[in-house]
Amino acid sequence: MEPSEYRRHDATALAELVAAGDVTPAELLKVARLRADEVDPALNAIVLRMDDTADSRAADPDSLTGPFAGVPFLIKDLAQEYRGYPTSFGSRSLSRHIATDHSVVVRRFLEAGLVIFGKTNTPEFGAKGITEPEFWGPARNPWNTDHTPGGSSGGSGAAVAAGIVPAAGANDGGGSIRIPAACNGLVGLKPTRGLAPFGPVSGESMFGMAVQGVVSRSVRDAAALYDAIVGPTDGSVYPTPTPRTPFATQITTPPSRLRIGFSTSSAINPNPHPEAIAAVARTAQVLDDLGHHVDEVTPPYDDGALARDFLTIWFAVLATEVDETRALTGATDRDFEADTLALAELGRSAGVVAAMTALNKVNDYVLSLSRFHQTHDLFLTPTLATPPLRIGATTTPSLLQGASRVISKVHAGSLLARTGLLDDLIEQSLGWVPYTQLANLTGRPAISVPMHWTADGLPLGVQFVGRLGADGDLLALAAQLEQAAPWAHRYSDISV
Repeated sequence: MEPSEYRRHDATALAELVAAGDVTPAELLKVARLRADEVDPALNAIVLRMDDTADSRAADPDSLTGPFAGVPFLIKDLAQEYRGYPTSFGSRSLSRHIATDHSVVVRRFLEAGLVIFGKTNTPEFGAKGITEPEFWGPARNPWNTDHTPGGSSGGSGAAVAAGIVPAAGANDGGGSIRIPAACNGLVGLKPTRGLAPFGPVSGESMFGMAVQGVVSRSVRDAAALYDAIVGPTDGSVYPTPTPRTPFATQITTPPSRLRIGFSTSSAINPNPHPEAIAAVARTAQVLDDLGHHVDEVTPPYDDGALARDFLTIWFAVLATEVDETRALTGATDRDFEADTLALAELGRSAGVVAAMTALNKVNDYVLSLSRFHQTHDLFLTPTLATPPLRIGATTTPSLLQGASRVISKVHAGSLLARTGLLDDLIEQSLGWVPYTQLANLTGRPAISVPMHWTADGLPLGVQFVGRLGADGDLLALAAQLEQAAPWAHRYSDISV
């Protein structure tokens, strides 16, 4: 198979070619590697190659079963452990810690027949909406390498958009599937809480706010891949009903007339970029043309307050992750980024009362969104408030990094708090992505679809948030939009 032909196929089509005997898993793996060798030096999307394992798997096609038998695939280097390889979480502190077991989601990827040949770049501990870890270096957007592919699943997004693989593993604790999808022109579903489980090394991440998943070019790939990975495990803490009808079947029937409320408003970013507003306006017009009822609404929640609560919870989680990593690996301060140490110290100094108060407020956001869904099926927003940022746009100045290390070392987090750092972080870290955290805190499903490209040729997705358990409805609408405004054929033709 020629590389150009390979890139024209999604994962479903490649699996069909393998099943028909038109191509072998080894041939597909060879083409995927050639594409990686060609473009990854410019993208830095892949941080670990797993060639020996992939070769063994591809060389035994009879052992590959499942809907994606023989299709090349990449997993994220965060919370997607592969036995015998390190999972660095984007950090020097974990770069040599070898996984002793597959994570549940990786096991299910393998059971689906995927041939995993590498792990993708991610920010340290997935803490940012960009992918610029100091240890691995920044991942870059294949549509314009001066810009970010988003985060924290930025390496996966870049690899798919560049045609290295048709889909890749991802996960989402505050937008980390949807942000890279929006930055790279891809489909990214953040599923309902508990539907795609973590484990077995850890249970629910971020009190259930983080979920496992994928990014892909086509909706049918997303639907079938989620069919392959959803469902409870013996370690699940509560039952999450799996769909009675597979997602891959649900997307074949267009949704009935939906009532969709849209907004571009944000207290965090009162002036979204005109391209973000244009993305929603174009999508609203397409939805109206398809027969859906679309109206502008007041956001059903206070995103400024939600941002503070989200970050308070996240800082507490990060403090725990840093402490657990120290205990596990013997890591010292020099093994962590200054930003990580500062954020962890903010969480540590705020104390358990602040974190618990923020967690208790989650119910308020759930109720607000539930009231909204009494009158509207879906909530439409931009996925990003601006086009993808330039690489380095949010880098902390070196002097401040040095001060952060000192303050962290003497546990003076209260001093950091008094500097107004939290407000700065809300503006800098979430100002360009103020719309995505809602779905994580409330557990609701949300999807980003690539409905817009900027005048500069950068993707800019829109997001739909649905009722609890409405994953199939979101995918069905995405399939309808994909048919009305096709995007699956688009991939970056970057070459070096």
